[in-house]
Amino acid sequence: MGIRDWPQDDRPREKLLHKGAAALSDAELLAIFLRTGVKGMSAVDLARELLARFAGLGGLLSADLASFCAAKGLGKAKYAQLQAVLELARRQLGESLAREHVFTSPGAVVQYLQAQLAGRHQEVFVALFLDTRHRLIAAEELFFGTVDGASVYPREVVRRALHHNASALIFAHNHPSGVAEPSRDDEAITRRLREALQLIDVRVLDHVVVGAGSAVSMAERGLL
Repeated sequence: MGIRDWPQDDRPREKLLHKGAAALSDAELLAIFLRTGVKGMSAVDLARELLARFAGLGGLLSADLASFCAAKGLGKAKYAQLQAVLELARRQLGESLAREHVFTSPGAVVQYLQAQLAGRHQEVFVALFLDTRHRLIAAEELFFGTVDGASVYPREVVRRALHHNASALIFAHNHPSGVAEPSRDDEAITRRLREALQLIDVRVLDHVVVGAGSAVSMAERGLL
């Protein structure tokens, strides 16, 4: 039975319009994105199969082009559409941080960082540059590494802070292993960055470690 033959209130698109997006399951949301199924499978059935193949939304959203296109019902056009949707979400979160004091929306900060970093296959070090009211000026991916770590250079961070005339920074990086737990190396580089930035009167507010579906604030852990 195709989705068009379902009761109207059970169809994903109509359900979203009547009850809101939060009322839909992952498979139903993905089915709206897919629009159509394949022979013998509705869009919802196909969505369920894809979520199983990629071990959930996180795996699907972070899949590379080759892996994505190898799955039934997907291709380059769908990959491009999905990447555009993800980038729109990241930019919307960034705009909200630019308007608000970051301490009034810590959840938005974490959401933004997770959207930027979760699922990345190499370690990426990000800096959020904040103004005197702790609103976002810019977010930059500064350093890249392998799954074993990234080389972080305090001098470059200081240079970028001066470029943006930032008053404070929040750092973040991902652990490709998926475990959002700060390491001793993470603590050491945070201390080095804090000491370097103190010389130009710039505060380090936090360093967030992003894993698979979770994030840890070093400030909340008392590690700053």
